[in-house]
Amino acid sequence: MTLRPAAVMLVAAALLVGCGGDPSGPDAPPQQDAAPVRTSPVETVTIPREIRAVGLLAPRDEIRLSFKAGGVLDRIDVDVGDRVREGQVLAVLKRVEVDAAVSQAAEAVEKARRDLERARQLRLDEVATEEQVEDLTTAYSVARSNLQAAQFNARFARIEAPADGIVLQRLAKADELVQGGQPVLVIGSTGAGWVVRAALVDRDVVRANIDDDATVTFDAFPGREFAGRVARIASSADPQTGTFEVEVEIANGDARFARGLVAKVAIKLAAAVGDTERTVVPLTAVVEANGASATIYVLDADAGVARRRQVTVGAIVGERVIVTAGLEPGEQVITDGAAWLTDGRAVRVTGDAG
Repeated sequence: MTLRPAAVMLVAAALLVGCGGDPSGPDAPPQQDAAPVRTSPVETVTIPREIRAVGLLAPRDEIRLSFKAGGVLDRIDVDVGDRVREGQVLAVLKRVEVDAAVSQAAEAVEKARRDLERARQLRLDEVATEEQVEDLTTAYSVARSNLQAAQFNARFARIEAPADGIVLQRLAKADELVQGGQPVLVIGSTGAGWVVRAALVDRDVVRANIDDDATVTFDAFPGREFAGRVARIASSADPQTGTFEVEVEIANGDARFARGLVAKVAIKLAAAVGDTERTVVPLTAVVEANGASATIYVLDADAGVARRRQVTVGAIVGERVIVTAGLEPGEQVITDGAAWLTDGRAVRVTGDAG
């Protein structure tokens, strides 16, 4: 991820502190001696036109599972991290109340049927009215519908895995009272693949496009790169952070992915025409910075002294900073020991920064 030039000032301040503070202090090297320094060449490197961000790994589809009707939880057969198969029973309600509801609905249907048959017979004898028969017919239909609803709820008194996946969250325990629709488990469907959800600022999100290629790396898998593709770009910003969420699809191959792994994402901009060559120096060469203006020391090899140089800097790229003006490729900038120097100070090169 690149930073604005203003961030260089903070880096330079940290370097001054780390190098011992005040150059006039008691630990400063004697002024009459050549100061030992290390140098690094000014380089021109190719910087890909890309967007860098940090995100979190997650299954593409996360399914919140609950019971159709409430009740007391009998058992949950899985825990966080367990892999499940489609159709596997994951949790079950205690059946006493559920079965009682089915039995009660069935008895109501039987009573409504008997009442209707009696009314029809009385109608033939002209004792009951047609309206009474119609009312009891309606009552019988309602009772049957109630029975169907009770049987339906009984079928959903257990939770089955809707797809192959992994248990991401367990939100209840045995003997707890759960309400209908209250999430009990969260399952990540591994069959739908994995995504990295990263946040982009507004100036970056407008440059990204669906189907842009991406490269994803994880500290958990050092030395490995995973190919990705931008699958979704949010159309509105998060009201709390002001950033836009981007989903990058990746395939795990034989890697053991887990929800929550921190990922570094580099999105290659499809609209970019070629990569960009930039002049860069190590961050440790910067001794002062104010916005885009920075101070470094350049080695004057012929005179054996350090020359103070004002340069214009751009973004930070890894351990280096882009220099847009003030340096030429091949010049030697002073890195280690630069914080002690003054313009024209004699120096002795002890090695390259490497």
